[in-house]
Amino acid sequence: MIPAKANFISTAAIREKSVDSIVDWLNQHQQSFYILGSCYFGNPQQIEELFYRTILKVQKELPHYKHKIRFETWVASIFLHNCRELSRDRSLQFSAESEPRQGVFKALDQLRQDEKAAIVLTYVQQFSREEAAYLLQVSEMKMKELLVSGIQSLKNEIWPGSTFHGCEEYQKDFLDYLEQTMERSKKIELEVHIYGCQQCQEELASLQDVIDTLSKLTDRIEDLHMPIHFMENVKGKLKENDKQRQHKHKKRKRMGLVLASVFVILIGTGFFTGTFANLYYSWTEEDPQLISYLQKGLGQRLNLEAESEGVKITIKSVIADDTQTLVFYEIEDTVEDSQYMMNYGNGIYVGNEYEIMDSGTYYPKYYPPDLESDENNKEKNVYRGKLSLLPLKTESGTIELSIVNIHKLSRDSVGQQYLSDLGSSANKSGVWEFEIPVTKLPSTEYTLNEVIEIEGIPIRIDKLTIAPTVTIIQFGINHEQREKRIDFLEFDSLEVNGTKVKADVYGTSYVDSQQDANWNTLQTQFDPLFGQKPKEVNIQLKSIQLSFEDIKTIELDVTSERPQTFEYAGSTISIEKQEDESSTKFVVSNHEVKNRAYEWFNFNFLNENGEVPGAMEMDSEVIIVDKNGVEYDMYQISYPNDEIEQPHYFNTLQSARFQGEEMIPKKLEIYGYQTTKYLDDVVKISLE
Repeated sequence: MIPAKANFISTAAIREKSVDSIVDWLNQHQQSFYILGSCYFGNPQQIEELFYRTILKVQKELPHYKHKIRFETWVASIFLHNCRELSRDRSLQFSAESEPRQGVFKALDQLRQDEKAAIVLTYVQQFSREEAAYLLQVSEMKMKELLVSGIQSLKNEIWPGSTFHGCEEYQKDFLDYLEQTMERSKKIELEVHIYGCQQCQEELASLQDVIDTLSKLTDRIEDLHMPIHFMENVKGKLKENDKQRQHKHKKRKRMGLVLASVFVILIGTGFFTGTFANLYYSWTEEDPQLISYLQKGLGQRLNLEAESEGVKITIKSVIADDTQTLVFYEIEDTVEDSQYMMNYGNGIYVGNEYEIMDSGTYYPKYYPPDLESDENNKEKNVYRGKLSLLPLKTESGTIELSIVNIHKLSRDSVGQQYLSDLGSSANKSGVWEFEIPVTKLPSTEYTLNEVIEIEGIPIRIDKLTIAPTVTIIQFGINHEQREKRIDFLEFDSLEVNGTKVKADVYGTSYVDSQQDANWNTLQTQFDPLFGQKPKEVNIQLKSIQLSFEDIKTIELDVTSERPQTFEYAGSTISIEKQEDESSTKFVVSNHEVKNRAYEWFNFNFLNENGEVPGAMEMDSEVIIVDKNGVEYDMYQISYPNDEIEQPHYFNTLQSARFQGEEMIPKKLEIYGYQTTKYLDDVVKISLE
């Protein structure tokens, strides 16, 4: 891609002319970059989007270019990052169909993403192994591993059924030998071995053929002519983006003038009527939850900003109490229309956590992504969210917050939101650092000491905690009964003095409490009540998860031709045996769910000694049945599970595969089963 004697590029000149100069430079190199894009996409519209994103990102990041690497290499790193990001962006729809892949291109599509990138950069784009390792942000040793595995996979795709692999002890040296980078002594040793080894000769020849095919791929790709108006289409997108940017700027300017005029009037009356704070925050803050805190004098606006990799993060405010340190933030992608969120423990670090934070009682609360709110649907490149950190152990302090990874949000074809995989390259890496001043606000605890019974099992309602950021009910479940017990209790809502707040679906956890060995202590979090002094507490129960101890042992007497059946908990359950040359698979199933007593049961396969043999593979299938008996495939439903009314999760199939005759089990031992029961009880507690 980059000739040995590359033309000198003046980044100063590009900075002066901005987008136009970047477009001109990329226009000169469009053929080679189109080749790289074609290795990832067959759709010209996708490659147009790729060029468009790259130009915007180069423009944004150009002030940070330090000349430590070649300009071409730096641009290629941005281009490659966008290749990965665009390939995972399911929110983009393109009308044109992708061109069908043939030959080596089809084989490349079968590689893992990192293998494909290593292959393309090294053999198609002709970067050195060191440069390619830099672009992929891996060590040269890892780069070699990717090349070896990638070439081996390509060989198997191009010549399926190939049986020669060479001697295992020498396989790791084949690539260095072909690239002529081996030490002389090792080279002589390998050549002596190859001379007498037909397998290694054939393996080396096949690998050389793959590399030769890849090195000539440029000639083949040039047959994939770019659309005549390719760069004109890219320029058109850039002009439209600039037009929208200028429109937003004018709109903000007009809004600023309107606000200035209105504030002249408000300031004259607000201080005397006591409404100025409410009006001020409702006009100047877009996050309605943060507005509620600010209007009640809880916390203050900070608006601390940091920018990295074209993404600006603003810490808008922080509210701290005894349960958590709640951070309100805004993430703006200044280059692309992408939305990102932060998640504690995944790219989020507090440098002085051990000095100022308490890890003993509460774990940071999970705030799921919210793409349904109005404030997160106004702009495609801005997301406003909340991040929970550990509570402070001191009354005040400065949080040294470092962010190195943020997680991309998107929507699927039916509008659902989802969080990209935490390890995905669709996420964004960078360095955003903040020093956040914070003061802890007080919380209030109220003793409840109420005991109720559900299904004959005692439930203890211990205490109510009202904190600025959350409301908590602590409770206990008695587990003295072995035959029947409640594993989990879910609340629906909490009403205090007529104000109702919903339970957090992610907010129930166990408490490390040693009050009584016969009780499990848990706590459930609800939305905040903002300092209410309770007189009456009404707790709406939602559901319980019941476990029944019911031990049964089944001697396995099943063949591939004849399934085995047995009765358990009022149902007929089937065991099938499936065999191939190297393994044996047992499938336990019951697809009849109507009036079934259990949703799933706990079991193990045992060998003749009563031990659990190691399964090489385990699988299960689940269907969801709602209140009205309607069934849903758990893996195919097109809307969130929490929208299904009173769902029951029925396990219909469980399987285990064992390798080797000595691992085949002789018994199936069942220990008990679980089911869910929905409740409409309300627990009323008076505190007067």
